[in-house]
Amino acid sequence: MSGRISVLLADDHAAIRVGIRMVLHGAPGFDVVGEAGDGATAVAMARTLRPDIVLMDVRMPVRDGVSATAEIVSAGLSKVLALTTFDHDSYLFGMLSAGAAGFLLKTAEPAEILHALGRVHDGGTVIAPEVAGRLVSAAINGAAAAPTPAAPAGELTAREREVLDCLADGLSNARIARHLSISEATVKTHVSNVLAKLQVESRLQAALVARTL
Repeated sequence: MSGRISVLLADDHAAIRVGIRMVLHGAPGFDVVGEAGDGATAVAMARTLRPDIVLMDVRMPVRDGVSATAEIVSAGLSKVLALTTFDHDSYLFGMLSAGAAGFLLKTAEPAEILHALGRVHDGGTVIAPEVAGRLVSAAINGAAAAPTPAAPAGELTAREREVLDCLADGLSNARIARHLSISEATVKTHVSNVLAKLQVESRLQAALVARTL
């Protein structure tokens, strides 16, 4: 993990926000820059504060976490890590299709949340162990609400396909760079090209596509 990570908390339960704020305040390298009690406020605060990561609940009043995530990610305001009580497929696939970089359950230990935030900040992806198997099985069987690539995988260059395989393994840019013996700047270029060719919004969506190829 490099540098300090600014986090916006979006959850309609004040007690949850207080608990997470205490966890982040007790760990080095994290700054809680704001709190939102609903999805609409989360979007507005993301536009104003431009946090590194929005820690987003799924079910909230006024506007749900899925639509809020879609707007935040598509506008390039912040990365989003879902943190929710609900592990239903509709929420899981909804958040990932909206562009969330990860999906955790609120049963996660504080250390897991901190690790996930660091991994997402560094360009990696995180899926709660409780839902990971279901997600992979659904993607392999073609049942997940994962994006269908607009361009065949054959249109990716050999290097882009290698990068896509790394995305499928959840590797961060730094780890991809070490694995392929290229610079992080080059990795960022390849990742951007892969997302554009597959017409997906996030690395995790690209990883889901890779599972179906």
